[in-house]
Amino acid sequence: MRRRSPALLAGFLLTGVLASAPAASAADGTGDQGFTIQDPRITESSGLAASHLHPGIYWTHNDSGDGPYIYAVDSATGKTVARITLSGVGKPRDVEAISIGPDNQIYVGDIGDNLDGSWPYVWIYKLPEPKKLVDQTVRATQYVVKYSNGARNAESLVVHPKTGRVYIIDKKEDGGHLYEGPATLSSSGTNVFKPVATVDLWATDAAFSPDGRQLVVRGYLGGIYYDWNGGRIRREGRLDVPLQKQGESVSYSTDGTKLMYGSEGADSPVQAEDVPGGSGSSKSPSGSGSAAAGGGSGSLTAGGAKVGAVAVGVAVLALFGLRRLRRGSTRRH
Repeated sequence: MRRRSPALLAGFLLTGVLASAPAASAADGTGDQGFTIQDPRITESSGLAASHLHPGIYWTHNDSGDGPYIYAVDSATGKTVARITLSGVGKPRDVEAISIGPDNQIYVGDIGDNLDGSWPYVWIYKLPEPKKLVDQTVRATQYVVKYSNGARNAESLVVHPKTGRVYIIDKKEDGGHLYEGPATLSSSGTNVFKPVATVDLWATDAAFSPDGRQLVVRGYLGGIYYDWNGGRIRREGRLDVPLQKQGESVSYSTDGTKLMYGSEGADSPVQAEDVPGGSGSSKSPSGSGSAAAGGGSGSLTAGGAKVGAVAVGVAVLALFGLRRLRRGSTRRH
């Protein structure tokens, strides 16, 4: 998770600009319009998933250095209302993603590899979403995961809301791949994930729309949305990603109208943007326009700050030479 390019690290020096544009306040009751995580235990929020059972609740977790915990955060206040301890699993190594699949099953991706291919296997943990939001211990199932083409780093795990199939996107500066898991994960053997499509982004998280028709993938300074197209993903355009200090997570809101973008750090903001094709966007969810017509990356949700944030993003790209998102069509492997 902490392995960054020099160009990206230089971009993080602009945090003074970010600090001048606060996220929407949870105390104002804006909820899915944005909130700030208040829990001092959550300093490296690396994944985000909207609860299926509890409206307005978002699940998150720290990455490396924490125990087997996930946190339920109330978007109306930004406060943690429950910490769940996972039992039945080993010591987490580098938890990077969380997703909720059919039957209200939470999937936690212990899939990070800071040395980019040093671990021969990684893990996925699955547990039922608790019906009551109180601190408790919940037994989870642990799955062993390998990649068909060798070990790699990853920070994005998604579960299709209709089929329950699990996918991982590896993290490569020049773009990675969407890896497809078995139709049903096995808790007794090794689950081999195979590359099925290219993803033109240095991916830090991803999410499915509630209807399963759209896949969004975010990076530090931009994002892409795809028509799921039965698993043969088709690039539709760019996401309007907020310029954050260290953007690590994304989730659809429960109703599917917003994309919620999270960042690491103490008191980290979760910022909301309309989904592609939603309010304020001219593109439909399945999309017919070109990628070039998609919304630009690098915006701030605070009023009046969007244009300035875009300018900052452009300056970072120009000054430090970050590679642009490739505009080529998605190629199937």
